[in-house]
Amino acid sequence: MRARWVVLGLVAAALLGGARLDAAVKTQTVTYKSGEDTVSSYLAAPSTPGKHPALILIHEWWGLMPWVKEQARKFAAAGYVALAVDLYRGKTTEDPKVARQMATTLPPDRAMRDLEAAFDYLASRNDVETSKIGTVGWCFGGGWALRLAIHEPRLAACAVNYGELTTDPAAIDAIRCPVLGIFGAEDQVISPAKVRAFEAAMKKAGKPIDVKIYAGAGHAFETSTDKDRYRPKASADAWARMIAFFHRTLQ
Repeated sequence: MRARWVVLGLVAAALLGGARLDAAVKTQTVTYKSGEDTVSSYLAAPSTPGKHPALILIHEWWGLMPWVKEQARKFAAAGYVALAVDLYRGKTTEDPKVARQMATTLPPDRAMRDLEAAFDYLASRNDVETSKIGTVGWCFGGGWALRLAIHEPRLAACAVNYGELTTDPAAIDAIRCPVLGIFGAEDQVISPAKVRAFEAAMKKAGKPIDVKIYAGAGHAFETSTDKDRYRPKASADAWARMIAFFHRTLQ
């Protein structure tokens, strides 16, 4: 019972943010090999000793912005070793045109190699339970989280936040982990019709899938730094849903 209250306390700290969140976690920039390259990512880990489940966080098309690092700290406060990967290798932008260019010119083979390297890095850490590594991404990163689930059979859980989906039977068949999907009903990029088609394809293949579509929310509704799109209530519910999903699949 005491362990349960500790977890709940850490989740509360993550939701509150600020000093309590920062006090609950350790953060650092880490480097690891991806093929012949050395890449860096942002790591947030619980301050408590022992092995923990872990998450690979994948950023939006803006790059590894402060908001994504904040999500890593929140997950760490909830008990996860959270690695926020940097697929753009240091590049960020607030210009949609530049973001689109960076997203569309990112070499897919390099991106997947970097994500696989992130998985291997987490699996090599003494504070990570290697059988309990999941992934979560938003927008551009949500699509890459699903791609990682398709390509990495060791992955134990995948949360897709308004990311690109697939109905390809071969891709669906390759997924070996439960998937959580979080979307907005007003999303003009990933429409509810696309979401339902993906959900139906997953269910037809007998794959564990849990989908939530939020009324009144559009694309990127969880990003608090985007004041026009941010929907506080839907975002808070989505966060709670992710925490429950990862506690169920990784704890």
